Formats: sequence, C-alpha cells, structure tokens
Amino acid sequence: MSAAAPLPADGAGGPEGPSVAAAEAQATAPLPVSSMAAVARARVLTVPVDCPLVQVAALLSSDQIGVVVVCNATGAPLGTITETVLLRRLGLGQVDFFTTDAGEVMTTGFTACALDDALPDVLGMLQNRGLSQVLLIDTDWQLLGVVTARDGLRALLAAGNQEETLLRNYVMGIGYQ
Repeated sequence: MSAAAPLPADGAGGPEGPSVAAAEAQATAPLPVSSMAAVARARVLTVPVDCPLVQVAALLSSDQIGVVVVCNATGAPLGTITETVLLRRLGLGQVDFFTTDAGEVMTTGFTACALDDALPDVLGMLQNRGLSQVLLIDTDWQLLGVVTARDGLRALLAAGNQEETLLRNYVMGIGYQ
C-alpha cells in the first residue's frame, strides 16, 4: 500500500479546490448586518431634538415603522421615540402633544450595532433584551439605518434558501464543470 502524496497548502489538485473551499467558508461565515443595509436605510425616520411630538406622531402613523430616531445637527443619534413610549407618556398625561419637543420624551439608552456585526448575534441580542429594533451606526457614530427583528429574520431565511439552492445545484451538477 503506497502512501498518498500530501495535498498542496492551497488545496489545489485535491477533491476540493480553492473555489469549493471559498464557497464553504462563505456558507459557514455568519451573515453580516451589512447584507441588509439597504432595508435598514429604508426604516429610518429622523427628527431634530426640537421637533414637536405632534410631528413625531404623524411620522409614526404614516409609515409602518415603530421608532423615530432623534438626531443632532450632524446626524448622530441622541435617542429614540417608539410608539409605545409616545402613547404611554401621552396616556399618562406626562406631556402635551403640541408643546412638548422630541428631546424631552426620547429614550437616550438605545442599542446600536455596526455593519460588520454578525446578524444572528444582533438578532439574539434583540431577543435577549426584548427589543424589536436596533440602530445601525457607522464608525463615526452616524446613523445608517434601523435593523428590525422581522427584517433580520427575513434576511437570514433568504440566505438559508440561497445556500439550499447552491447545495442542490452542487449535488445535481448544475453550473459545475
């Protein structure tokens, strides 16, 4: 029985060449938040600190977005106002709808993530903290979007379906020469 020749370090010449190894590495790498940046950008509603609550309420009611981000003049997020917070404060008579500014009602303890964070980790954090959305920010602390749990789960499902299709094509020999 003869000993098998060692494979080259790059995997060339073996049963799994570089293209298969690269595909496997991509398939096992966690999906980054950047994969859904366009959707996150579409979920952004921003207001300045001095915006009246009546305008915040109008924004929240006009779109199917549950959070408005209060930003400073440079676009950096300072806080958030969710539908729940707004209704609670109004319902308890703690604020006046027409004279109170967004800065007086905003929640300053918000959660944020970055483009290179792993989407499954961000979704896990949302679940653990009981949140439905997280702000997406860049390295300069500028607002890029709002990642919702629903959109994140849709992105993971789509990625899983794509991997299933790639695996099916590989097994069937479709697109491989």
